[in-house]
Parts: sequence; structure tokens; C-alpha cells
Amino acid sequence: MRRFLRPLTDSVTYTRWLHLLIPTAIVSVWLFISPDTPWAPMVFAVPVGLLPAMRLAEGVQAQLLLTPDERGSPDASISAASAMTWADRWRTVAWLEVRLLLSGVATFATVWLPATAVDLVLTVTDEGPSGDWLLRWVEPHSWYVLFVPLPLLVLLAVIVVCGKLVTAAARWLLSQSPVERLTALEERTEQLLERNRIARELHDSIGHALTVAVVQAGAARAAKDPEFTERALAAIEETGRDALDDLERVLRVLRESDAPVSQRPTLAEADRLLESARGSGAKVDAEMSGPVELVPGPVSREGYRILQEALTNVLRHSGTVPVRVRVRITVTDGRLELEVANPLTESAGPPGGGSGLRGIRERAALLGGKAKTGPYNGEWRVHASLPLDRLG
Repeated sequence: MRRFLRPLTDSVTYTRWLHLLIPTAIVSVWLFISPDTPWAPMVFAVPVGLLPAMRLAEGVQAQLLLTPDERGSPDASISAASAMTWADRWRTVAWLEVRLLLSGVATFATVWLPATAVDLVLTVTDEGPSGDWLLRWVEPHSWYVLFVPLPLLVLLAVIVVCGKLVTAAARWLLSQSPVERLTALEERTEQLLERNRIARELHDSIGHALTVAVVQAGAARAAKDPEFTERALAAIEETGRDALDDLERVLRVLRESDAPVSQRPTLAEADRLLESARGSGAKVDAEMSGPVELVPGPVSREGYRILQEALTNVLRHSGTVPVRVRVRITVTDGRLELEVANPLTESAGPPGGGSGLRGIRERAALLGGKAKTGPYNGEWRVHASLPLDRLG
């Protein structure tokens, strides 16, 4: 019993009711203007639904009234974005038609069922029924008053059912498109990667600085030697300055992480990475083939990050000897193939299995691709293969 009564105490039931009644105002205005064409709003819904901004307006309203608990969540089942494709526009048209139909049912129940309850009450008075459609063909009796709660219970049931139906239709017809899902996934992935990166930076730099400061201060107090204390304070000062520089760099990353994904670098700017590696002493042999500039945005941006991490690992583990790096970027057969290789030397050694290499594999996996890292024929090789059709 409690299961059936729970929707009646849930506030979302009544916000959904309001959502169902909103189109009634528009339809009522039209019926006042042209009562002979009640079907016209259904026809007008077609050109209106084809407007890209209509999907945004309907999505915002649906999130607010149908699924308020999901509002603002990246996992919201109802999208609040303008239509990007014709498929989205036609889905919006279908949504408007469904909404108008369910609105008609809810409005009819809202008007006529309470009127029927009033008629049942009037049967025990001298006035008699008002001619409601339900009582028009029967002879009124005083015991009809026992059925007064029935129309109201039916009304509540209609409200709950229509609310669930309109919510299900919104989740189906106004849900995120594949492009929007991939973009949202990319946004969240970038945020998580930035958070992990910042956490590592803070742990390595600030944690080290605090450890040095604590140890030096404790040693100076225990030694009770002015000369040793002077050296300890100098070490603490130097370490603190370095930590402040690292903190400023981390905060700069935080400020830049708010930039939209579409403004972040792509493989079309790979020359910037290659020149930076050359400026650090690496001898880079780079070759790019295929229409790199036509690679879809998410794939191109992730490819840039993979290339950046691979080059960073090479420079970090190359030692003092200038290292030769071979970079190959190929776009062919619906895939992006990216390879970075450098000779293994005793002084440098392999990069190992750090978080950077794990991040490369995770980025590739998120796009449905694969990345391999490890020694191969005397080289340390990073090879990523990413599909280009993940937006379909």
C-alpha cells in the first residue's frame, strides 16, 4: 500500500503535473482565436520543433520539472542543449507531439474529474447535478455521494501515470546524442586527469618541501649549533621558495583547466611539441601523413596529449646524452596511428610503468582504441591506435 501512496507525497509528481498543464495555456489561446481548428497546434509543432533552440528550451524545462534531482548533473538523462543534427530536430518534433497528447489527457482529467466529484456531491442537494458527462444519462440518487472520492483518486492516478509517461518520453527523445555523450565524457575525463595531475604535483613538490622543512627544523633545534641552524634555515628558505614556485605553477594549471575542450590543442599543433623537444636537446625525426587536420576533435585532442606525454617521458628518462626520437603520425583506413620511439641506453634505461604511461593507455581506451608501451627491438616505443568513427 505504501508503494502506491509514495508518488502522492513526492513533490516531483506535482511538478510533472505542472509540466503537463503548461501547453494547455498555449492551446487555449489558439482555441479562443480559432475554435474550429483544434488540430492546428499539432501541426505547428513540426516547424517549431525543427528550430535548434527549441530542444534547448524543452530540455531545460524538462530537467527543471520532470527530473529536478538530475538538474546540473553531468549524468542527467535529459539533455539541455541545442539540436546539432537533423536527427535531434526530428526527435524534438516527436517530443512536442507526445507532450501535446499527454497534456490533453492530463488537462481533460484535471477539469472533468473534479467536476464529476462536484456533481456527485450535488446529488444530495436540491440543485441536482450540473449536467456533467458522467451523470447526464443516469438518474441521480443520494447514495452517489459515496463515490465522491473515486474521481479524485482517478485524477491522482492519471497525474502519476501521465507524469511517468512524459518523463520516459523526455528521457528517450531528449536524451544526449552520441556526439554530446562523447563530449561530456571527454570533459569529465579531462577534469579527472587534471585533478590527478594536480594531486601528483602537490604531493611531489609541496610534500617534499614540507618534509625538508620539518626535518631541518627538528635537526637545528636538536643540534643547538648557531652555524648549523643558519644552514638549516637557508635550506628551509630555499626549499620554501621552490615550493612556492611549484604552487604557482599548479594554480596556473587550475586556472587554465576551465578553458572549453574545443579550445585545447590538437594534433594540428603537434609542431609546437616537436620544436619544444628539439629545444630540450632531443634529435626528433618526425613524419606526418594523411589528413591530420580532418581528424575529429576529441581524437585529435587526445592524440596531442598522448604525443605530449610520450615526448615528456623520453626527455625525463634520456639522461644527459642527447636522445634520438622517432615520431610517426599517420591517418589512414579510419584510424589515427601515433608512434614515438627512442633507443634504449644504459644511462637512460626504460621509462618504466609510471602514471604517465598508464594515462596514455587510459586515454586510448576511452576512445575505443589501444595503446602499447614498452621495449621493442632495442627501443622504447609508445604506439597508439585510435578509431576516427567514435562520433558516429
